[in-house]
Amino acid sequence: MDKVAYYTEEGLQKIKDELHDLKTKGRSDISKQIAEARDKGDLSENAEYDAAKDAQGHLEAKIAQLEKIVGNARILDPSSIDTSKVSILSKVKIKNAQNGVQFSYTLTSEEEADLKKGKISVQSPIGKGLLGKQVGDEVEIQVPAGKMKFEILDIGLE
Repeated sequence: MDKVAYYTEEGLQKIKDELHDLKTKGRSDISKQIAEARDKGDLSENAEYDAAKDAQGHLEAKIAQLEKIVGNARILDPSSIDTSKVSILSKVKIKNAQNGVQFSYTLTSEEEADLKKGKISVQSPIGKGLLGKQVGDEVEIQVPAGKMKFEILDIGLE
């Protein structure tokens, strides 16, 4: 059973757009590469043909992966999110207990995560550690650099 993943409308649309592009332009480009390589003669010793067929295999695998994601995707309705505890799409303001530095993160699906935009995955160590917690809670999270303590200062919506 494949797991259901939750997305914003914008995030799911990006995946659908990429899938459409791969199915149309991507497949067309690969077909041209294969045809050009085939025109060059003996296929048994044709490295271009082999490379184009490999690229076609990778493209089809990527298309299958994206189709699976889209098939299992659910769009989140921000109005249905409970802001009394941390959940996906929550914007969480936390304070590092060791140095007092404050951060704000929005918890998203793995595919929508973008640290530069302050979006972290619910699958990341910090994301997992914050899920279900409430304002005022102190959490200790195991990260690659060791254990870190955070205090949850605020929970809202993006």
